[in-house]
Order: sequence, then structure tokens, then C-alpha cells
Amino acid sequence: MSVEHLRQLKQLQEENVRLKQMYADVSLDNKMLKDVLSKKW
Repeated sequence: MSVEHLRQLKQLQEENVRLKQMYADVSLDNKMLKDVLSKKW
């Protein structure tokens, strides 16, 4: 692999980690909202 390919791979891996964290945050927000909305007042 060339240096450029390795750089691109590292960049994609970092983006993947960032996107996974974003997904986890949104999923948690979604779960909390569903829990709040499902409560009987």
C-alpha cells in the first residue's frame, strides 16, 4: 500500500469512530425521549 492509501485508510477509520459515536448519542437521545413519552401522566 502506498503512503497515500494508508493516510486515506486512517482518515476513514477516524471518521468511522466519529460516526459511531454520533449514532450512539442519537440512539440514546431517542431512547430517553421514548421513555419520557411512554410515561403515563
